[in-house]
Amino acid sequence: MEQFIFIPIAFLGLIILISAFFIVKQQTAAIVERFGKFHSIRQSGLRFKIPLVDRIAGRLSLKIQQLDVIIETKTLDDVFVRLKVSVQYKVIKLKVYDAFYKLDYPHDQITSYVFDVVRAEVPKMKLDDVFVKKDDIALAVKAELNDAMSDYGFDIIKTLVTDIDPDAQVKQAMNRINASEREKIAAQFEGDAARILIVEKAKAEAESKRLQGQGIADQRREIARGLEESVEVLNNVGINSQEASALIVVTQHYDTLQAIGQETNSNLILLPNSPQAGSNMLNDMVASFTASNQIGEAMKSSNNKQNDE
Repeated sequence: MEQFIFIPIAFLGLIILISAFFIVKQQTAAIVERFGKFHSIRQSGLRFKIPLVDRIAGRLSLKIQQLDVIIETKTLDDVFVRLKVSVQYKVIKLKVYDAFYKLDYPHDQITSYVFDVVRAEVPKMKLDDVFVKKDDIALAVKAELNDAMSDYGFDIIKTLVTDIDPDAQVKQAMNRINASEREKIAAQFEGDAARILIVEKAKAEAESKRLQGQGIADQRREIARGLEESVEVLNNVGINSQEASALIVVTQHYDTLQAIGQETNSNLILLPNSPQAGSNMLNDMVASFTASNQIGEAMKSSNNKQNDE
């Protein structure tokens, strides 16, 4: 009979003994209470508590945690915008007591401070400044949270503004403005390119005409030199200058007719082809030069007479 009583007692004692030991994981702190009152904080490892007297009131993670807070507020230029603020924090190892007993809902407390700071800072900025100065907003949130949460045993590691989301119509308007600016810049570049092309083309045409004129001048100079040499050669064989000039004109006349005849795409041109044509052209040229010289001499004489008077 005593054996049957001893077995349950031994079994119960074993259970109580086993329950006296507990394990605390790495980067975790366990809060032990004795008769409902705070007793101690146990760190990671195998720990002991008095059965039926001590109890584990709770466990706190000492790892870095992240809380994402989404806030909707208005900017200085009356644009509603949604911001996502990520708060990275951890429980201070030496202030586990404060973190466990002073706050029931630390997430709600942190969220309230984030709302307060963001809604105080963003309304001072225009929408473009919110994008540019998002780090300033994050620093302001971190400073406010550190001052407020350090007394409760929480250390704010970092705050990040991870998303800025204006109203859909505002985003469309911003995209249109950006597209218009880029089109304006593209048009300016295209205009500059067209202007440069026109200028360079004009320079090329001017250079081409200059070289063409120079070539024509050189050609005429060489033709005149050749005619002079031809006249000298003909004079040496007893042909006077007038006859030599007529012969050269006739030769060039027939050369012209031959060149025109060889050109298949030339238009219809009517030219005299008789042997007297060259002589007649020469006589007409001489008469024209003579008349021109007489007119020039008459005008010169008239001018001298007027000057004398």
